[in-house]
Amino acid sequence: MKNFSKVFMLLFTALTVIVLAACGNNDKEKDASTAAKDDSTYKVEHAMGTTEIKGEPKRVVVLTNEGTEAVLALGVKPVGAVQSFLGDPWYEHIQDKMDGVEVVGLETELNIEKIASLKPDLIIGNKLRQEKDYAKLSKIAPTVFSETLRGDWQENFKLYAKALNKEDEGTKILDDYTAHVDKVKTALGDKTDQEVSVVRFMADLTRIYYTDSFSGVILNQLGFKRAPAQADMFKDDAKLGNLAIEVGKESIPDMDADVLFYFTYAPAGDETATKTEQEWTSDKLWKNLNVVKSGNAHKVDDAIWNTAGGILAANLMLDQLQEIMTK
Repeated sequence: MKNFSKVFMLLFTALTVIVLAACGNNDKEKDASTAAKDDSTYKVEHAMGTTEIKGEPKRVVVLTNEGTEAVLALGVKPVGAVQSFLGDPWYEHIQDKMDGVEVVGLETELNIEKIASLKPDLIIGNKLRQEKDYAKLSKIAPTVFSETLRGDWQENFKLYAKALNKEDEGTKILDDYTAHVDKVKTALGDKTDQEVSVVRFMADLTRIYYTDSFSGVILNQLGFKRAPAQADMFKDDAKLGNLAIEVGKESIPDMDADVLFYFTYAPAGDETATKTEQEWTSDKLWKNLNVVKSGNAHKVDDAIWNTAGGILAANLMLDQLQEIMTK
């Protein structure tokens, strides 16, 4: 019996040593893999050329609102970001994720000195907004620019995921978004077989938004049609393409549809846009719209339906749209 106990103890000790050695090797392999990722370099082609980036960036500065949403969704809190168009300084729906993030100016007016002081290892920006600053930014850190800011934010998202060395995570997030679209589409059923119209009120300015806008792309993905009267309005508009068109009150009848969504860009302290909304929605032409008389004109959040323009807002818009359409 004693011999058996000795043999058992020897076998147990040997097994323990083997397990610990295996764990140690796994840890070493993980450490080696992490080190290799941190030391590796990769190239990203973008709107301004090709940029070489080292490892997995951790100190990221992002220069667009939709870019901020992208990096947050990818699990990266930026060290610096441009101020949200609405909010102080961030949109309400990202406020809790931006604690400690430094403001580095506006999309159209960057604070280059502030960006440099943050010692970023990656800067993400946009050619349409910041082409003139690219040379300066590239001297601070590897800089990647998307081409433009229109409705198809998903193309920009793919670029940002690649720049962050998180392409797999990015693919999963976009797959989840597509599943969300399909889920809402199924929930709405034949409600998506309707014509929609989208209107935005601004300071002394009103626009009809169309298919290449942020909300327009999402409405298209769900299968909604657009009011036929608007097709001709956008046919020859070279200035804004299929994004939006500025209109006068004589165009109010062209806003009619089965469902109308409108939002107002009114930064804190600026009441001009709110007055524009009140003036237009009080007009006899507006009140005479069939969509208004039937109770299918809905005021929605400008930040979520237009201004934020990224993955987080897109998912929130889908939820809001489903809630509105299934009441």
